[in-house]
Amino acid sequence: MNTMTLWALPLLITLMHSPLCLSVTVSSSKPKVEVHEHTDAVLACEFRTEKDANPRIEWKKKGKGVTFVYFNHKFTGPYASRAKMEGATLTIHSVSQKDSGEYRCEVTASEDHVSLGEATVTLNVLVPPHVPSCEVPSSVFVGSGLELQCKDKLSVPPATYRWYKDNKALTSSAETQYSADTNKGTLKFRSVTKIDAGMYRCESSNSVGAPKSCVAQQLKVIDYPLNMAVLIAGAAAFLALVLFCCICVCVCRRRGCCRKEKNMKSTKSYNPPPPPPPPIRNIKHYKQAHSFMI
Repeated sequence: MNTMTLWALPLLITLMHSPLCLSVTVSSSKPKVEVHEHTDAVLACEFRTEKDANPRIEWKKKGKGVTFVYFNHKFTGPYASRAKMEGATLTIHSVSQKDSGEYRCEVTASEDHVSLGEATVTLNVLVPPHVPSCEVPSSVFVGSGLELQCKDKLSVPPATYRWYKDNKALTSSAETQYSADTNKGTLKFRSVTKIDAGMYRCESSNSVGAPKSCVAQQLKVIDYPLNMAVLIAGAAAFLALVLFCCICVCVCRRRGCCRKEKNMKSTKSYNPPPPPPPPIRNIKHYKQAHSFMI
């Protein structure tokens, strides 16, 4: 026997005669689950204990807080009528988008050396496209800017969008007068012309289900009426006149013209008040009652 064998033999004998110190172990064979809406979601959880043959099993869901799904051998809240447990594996029936999130399987074996083990399973519920909401104005003036909006907030994964005019798909390029954003669902026109009038609709799509489209809406492109043009021109002329007057007043004040005129007017208009009249004394008049003769 070589030196290494002689060194390892006592260690092997020690391990054979010492008791194994195990703890509860929890794992999931599928930590990420993706299912379609209204189908069943199976959240797998497997465990092994050292001594405890009847451990406590709990399921919790993480969100803004932590809520119980399975506690004290029964389901809680909305899961009470649409979930089941097999061992530690949880099955949720007819899932919706509200069921998406992170779930935690916890197994507590009080008789084991390490009594708590846990595993995390992420559930993502896929939702096919819904009919998008489309914003198309009924009319717009020639030469003005325009933005059409399309949004589907329910589809998972998020939908992509395509706009149609008169049932023909619109594709933006450097030569077109519009730009389409397939992720945001917007269709922008830099300057609307007569040829942009027509029936517009938007279509949302993702990898889960068939595309959905909103009802086509009529867009009219009209010229500015004559009275409107006259009104705009008059308003522009009035604003220009007011601006010109303001500039003249500012220039006059800077040169001091307004101050001199103000001082001259104030000097000419000033008249000192007349002096007050002298006080009148109370003089008594005596009437001679008798005459004296010498």
